[in-house]
Amino acid sequence: MTPGHLHILCGKIASGKSTLAGELSSQPATVLISEDIWLAELFGPEMSTIKDYVRVSARLRAVMEPHVIGLLKTGVSVVLDFPANTPETRVWMRRVAENSGSDHTLHYLNVSNEICKERLRARNASGSHPFSVSDEQFEAVTKHFVPPTPDEGFDVLER
Repeated sequence: MTPGHLHILCGKIASGKSTLAGELSSQPATVLISEDIWLAELFGPEMSTIKDYVRVSARLRAVMEPHVIGLLKTGVSVVLDFPANTPETRVWMRRVAENSGSDHTLHYLNVSNEICKERLRARNASGSHPFSVSDEQFEAVTKHFVPPTPDEGFDVLER
């Protein structure tokens, strides 16, 4: 059986990752797995700091890894709406692709901080997202953002 395709998303907060994830998941035999939805439902009250996010997102990745690998091995494509924003998180995503035998695309949304903040303020005002992020939180998280590099070995599609 041919494995499914793994779609990986890299971009700052409010760069459009979840919007793109929704578009990509509209393809046949493709499922969307959204970190934000899972974290909000499972750990929402436990997440008030970046340290909290790092802790609970690591727990979620640990439980999702065999699930995503299993889906990919059955031929289902997966849009992994988890931020591939640091080399460390991308190592996990590369492992998922390799252990499933699937091809992958790392979709890199190269969007300026100013545009992301505009979108973030609109998203916060709409109440349509499970998390509200302040400009200060955006800056604190963004300082850890590292764009993908060729030596990481991903098939990158910059948008």
